Amino acid sequence: MKHKYSIGLDFGTLAARAVMVDVATGEELATSTFGYQDAVIDRVLPGTDITLPADFALQNPRDYKEAIVSLLRDILQRSGVGAEDVIGIGVDSTASTVLALDGDFEPLCINPKYRDNPHSWIKMWKHHSPQEQADRINEAARLRGEAFLQHCGGKVSAEWYYPKMMETLECAPEIFEAAEYFVELGDWIVYLLTGERKRSSAIASLHSHWDSERGYPPEAFFQSLNPQMAEAVRKNARIPVCSIFSKAGTLKPEIAAQTGLLEGTAVSMADTDSPVALFSLGVTQENTAALILGTSSVFMLLSKKAHYIPGAMASVKDQMMPGFYGNMFGQSAVGDVLDWFVTNMLPYKYYLEARENDESIFDVMNRYMERIGPENAQVLALDWLNGSRSLLQNTNLSGGLIGLTLATKPEQIYQALVESTAFELKTILEAITEAGIPLEQICACGGISRKSPAIMQMFADILELPISTVASRETVCRGAAILGAVAAGADNGGYDTISEAVESMCCKPTVWYQPRREAVKGYRLRYEQYKKLYRYFGEENSEIMRFVKKGTGENPKCLSFSE
Repeated sequence: MKHKYSIGLDFGTLAARAVMVDVATGEELATSTFGYQDAVIDRVLPGTDITLPADFALQNPRDYKEAIVSLLRDILQRSGVGAEDVIGIGVDSTASTVLALDGDFEPLCINPKYRDNPHSWIKMWKHHSPQEQADRINEAARLRGEAFLQHCGGKVSAEWYYPKMMETLECAPEIFEAAEYFVELGDWIVYLLTGERKRSSAIASLHSHWDSERGYPPEAFFQSLNPQMAEAVRKNARIPVCSIFSKAGTLKPEIAAQTGLLEGTAVSMADTDSPVALFSLGVTQENTAALILGTSSVFMLLSKKAHYIPGAMASVKDQMMPGFYGNMFGQSAVGDVLDWFVTNMLPYKYYLEARENDESIFDVMNRYMERIGPENAQVLALDWLNGSRSLLQNTNLSGGLIGLTLATKPEQIYQALVESTAFELKTILEAITEAGIPLEQICACGGISRKSPAIMQMFADILELPISTVASRETVCRGAAILGAVAAGADNGGYDTISEAVESMCCKPTVWYQPRREAVKGYRLRYEQYKKLYRYFGEENSEIMRFVKKGTGENPKCLSFSE
């Protein structure tokens, strides 16, 4: 019987990736990467001398269009698979990454009339500028007793859909009025592939607070914010919401001609780049959580019952696995924190050591960190260098170090930063346990899980749970490919249910990290002190962190980019 294949497309922060997967065995035949030319736009708007304010993080839609064609063409050539044997394409992307589109579904920044206004560009997930809008949305929702707050941990994040839309309304009304639609990146990618204008149920529930029973938040809520917001939400609600486990459409003729794939190849609805990894890790039941450790982190687990936990990014039924509530938490920076430290704070002698030993700088620092252990650690850190996306949901928080002396060494600070990311995850686990959700083990993926055994062992010791990792570099891409196989359906060589696809195509654990008794004791003592810092600076006196982050200069509510 001839093998059939599915392509997974993952549109990340700095690059897009593709993988070709055998739908029967899960074997990865080939991978491909496309780096975005403009990557994260956070300093100067391309083609202009316009300096962007702090907390702006934009992207260029051209990068995504070029990535689609390049990846599909390259992965087909690299794999050696015949186009007739590719049955499906799955899609995932960062979220909430939001585009302002005209009536033709084209980004407004492509139009020369709007190009010099940053609000016409893609606002990516780490665009944290709309914190003030998020605060007002949260206050209005609390006063009205809006039910949707229960499904997102009690707070709407500045990273999400409505704050970014509202920021555009208040800071660039001409862009808001010109925008016919505000669309999530994954849904726009699917449109580019198929020509279908649809909203993924997974993305809509995660960042637009939609669910299958009550739909979107009520129009009266948006009216209380601003009548123009209500009208914009009503226009966007015309785009139908479709199940994440369904076929969005088929590959457009022009994309097929440019890539060598066949017109009519099934394309999945889009998922976000974290929940899709759940499929790759084989997490389909309670008791096991999925952890993605990369530049940021996401922690996900399933439950049969609804559990409304403060700080959860989502607790929504049927959007991660049918029949389950998907509970999702996150941290805005993990790998980014460590990268910041080694890039900006590390003496050159450590880089010389890495060069002499033919190692990465992280290998060197992890080796030093292991020698310290909890018993000799002397520095405590707060990891909010990119704000807090976890239980606190506050992008105005900033990081901190305590315990520094003239004898403090760089490796002690590095160790404290790693430790703090695990400690904050532990606060999430405590909330999960208090809510009564069972948890026995964690399946991890992402760059840190593969490259840093020392960090993974520290996480196991601090979280006091066994952690497994997988060898595949393409867990997110593979998850998208699994969705592609479901979109194709059993009649075309794929699968009719996500459970069947996961069983055949998921990764198997390769390494296990078990908590070490003595290390657990040491980290428990340090965690108790961390919690005091967490409460003091994150809850009781968070205005200190906001003050030191913003400084004493003028910070206008909106900066005008109009002539």
